[in-house]
Amino acid sequence: NNSWVMWIRCMGYDYETRYAFVGDYSGQITLLKLEQNTCSIITTLKGHEGSITSLWWDPVQRLLFSGASDHSIIMWDIGGRKGRTLLLQGHHDKVQAICYIQLTRQLVSCSADGGIAVWNMDISREEAPQWLESDSCQKCEQPFFWNIKQMWDTKTLGLRQHHCRKCGQAVCGKCSTKRSSYPIMGFEFQVRVCDSCFESIKDEDRTSLATFHEGKHNISHMSMDISRGLMVTCGSDRIVKIWDMTPVVGCSLATGFSSR
Repeated sequence: NNSWVMWIRCMGYDYETRYAFVGDYSGQITLLKLEQNTCSIITTLKGHEGSITSLWWDPVQRLLFSGASDHSIIMWDIGGRKGRTLLLQGHHDKVQAICYIQLTRQLVSCSADGGIAVWNMDISREEAPQWLESDSCQKCEQPFFWNIKQMWDTKTLGLRQHHCRKCGQAVCGKCSTKRSSYPIMGFEFQVRVCDSCFESIKDEDRTSLATFHEGKHNISHMSMDISRGLMVTCGSDRIVKIWDMTPVVGCSLATGFSSR
């Protein structure tokens, strides 16, 4: 279908099962089964709010990682955990390239703003909750601005709806005055949480589970030679940089980069 092919941004392929992963502009990933002369759609993966910019398939753990223009990365567990997903948010611009190092359980991601992140995936992370919908705040029960009936009955003005990133509840601004990082759920930056969830987050829960580094150029592509511990980044500034990644490959958590 030519109209569909035009929207393809990136692809991945599993040689053993002959599955192909196709990321498109809409933010959707299509899983295809390739036969000798035909292909069939197995399922679609929806979770990103921006176009898919990069895919990485790990055939050992059967994990698919996707980076997108919504600044986020999603890990899709294709290997049998009922489609479990993990959301990772640690970039300020679109994610341009990703690489999963299976040996050390680390994910390397590069962003258009030059940011390089190394995520520790060798831990048990929490899946972000689905956002709940409600006509009134699920904490104080005040109506949201579209709830005309409750506003009329209570003679109150409607409030704007927000969502707590930790519990997923629909809350008003007065019940979600706090912000917090929550790295175990992939939120390396401060995000909106309801006041009760904020109280439940301990200081040690805010310890970062990724390291962040400045590439100092607009990264448009990245390639990794894991056997030699080298990474190459290409930028829209027409500069190519080679990075020594041995501090990352040689341990369970990245300690830094040094250019060479």
